[in-house]
Amino acid sequence: QLVESGGGLVQPGGSLRLSCVASGITFNYLAIGWFRQAPGKEREGVSCIRVSDSSTYYADSVNGRFTISRDNAKNTVYLQMNSLKPEDTAVYSCAAVEAPAYSVQDMCAVPRYYYAMDSWGKGTLVTVSP
Repeated sequence: QLVESGGGLVQPGGSLRLSCVASGITFNYLAIGWFRQAPGKEREGVSCIRVSDSSTYYADSVNGRFTISRDNAKNTVYLQMNSLKPEDTAVYSCAAVEAPAYSVQDMCAVPRYYYAMDSWGKGTLVTVSP
């Protein structure tokens, strides 16, 4: 089970930190990603991390502004979002897959791998608006 928190309303240029808490699965075996979907748009892989080696991937649209990290003691993955833009407005969901044979880049950037996720959270809304 995955539970997200930390969404909300923020002004352009502001920051938010999202959290994704995993339970019922072996955290160290996971690759966990943050995905977002805005109204009328397809789901986009924002950032993914492999817990065991901390390998990461960022979409071009967020690279340099967002940072993904994990806290093994808390079974939690974070997404620190800085310099937020109105186009970052979306429902952000975390998803996890156990011990994937493919890269975190594939996990995030190749939509057919979204169907291979073992678990999805319900999502948290991020709204960036003046």
